Amino acid sequence: MAAEEAAQWTKCPKCGTMIYRPDLAANLWVCSSCGHHFRMHAFDRIATLVDADFTEIGGDLLPGDPLGWTDKVPYPQKLQRDREKSKLTEGVVCGFASIGGYPVALGVMDFNFRGGTMGTVVGERIAQLFEAARERRLPCVVFTASGGARMEEGMLALMQMAKTTLAVRRFHDAGGYYLSVLTDPTTGGVSASFAFQADVVLAEARAAIGFAGRRVIEQTIRQKLPDNFQTAEFLLEKGAIDMVVERKELKDRLVRLLDYGVGAPLAPPAPTSAETPA
Repeated sequence: MAAEEAAQWTKCPKCGTMIYRPDLAANLWVCSSCGHHFRMHAFDRIATLVDADFTEIGGDLLPGDPLGWTDKVPYPQKLQRDREKSKLTEGVVCGFASIGGYPVALGVMDFNFRGGTMGTVVGERIAQLFEAARERRLPCVVFTASGGARMEEGMLALMQMAKTTLAVRRFHDAGGYYLSVLTDPTTGGVSASFAFQADVVLAEARAAIGFAGRRVIEQTIRQKLPDNFQTAEFLLEKGAIDMVVERKELKDRLVRLLDYGVGAPLAPPAPTSAETPA
């Protein structure tokens, strides 16, 4: 029983406060003491955003082992471990939903699966999302969270930068409207491709965002970087993103941006005769 009770508590990595997990979930996984934004599971994120049902696409696309990667733990075994731990089949969940009455194509990356790294399946799911959004003439909203390219897939993983970039370009050429939300962390190939190609680029408060690691950059340029380097607030100050948003305000901000970019949401369906009040 003690172990079960202990599992209901978690420690904030920022301020050290012990938080009751149900309370943390009710507060959108944000520490009530210091405002630290915990990383969210993809389906928890979707549940906080969508109006009703979410219809997943691309869920049948599963990663293989294209390079026969050799390591202490074989790549297929790593994938299986992550599936069991995260309850996901890959590092991104894509589909269709509505947010504040606006039908959208929605993609949500999850750092819990292979650190959100972009391999062939993540790239293909993102590309298919933009293609489907283009065909249906829907705005696209993508939440990013990634540690970069997936090393176990080598050059095939790096090629996903070009694939996703071209998919976004086709979407934009067809007049599509794209919002991206950068969450902690958004780095590497994702930050160098579709994450920053949006019409409006938002970021969650205090999210880590960049390409190469801080130590790599400091060693390369032989200079000390500012303490807030590669944070959402630093990028906003330098004009690299459009806004920084607290999680509790995020859905309302997305609805407002969808209103700016798309217009009035669809009217709710007329009630059936059984639903019409007497």
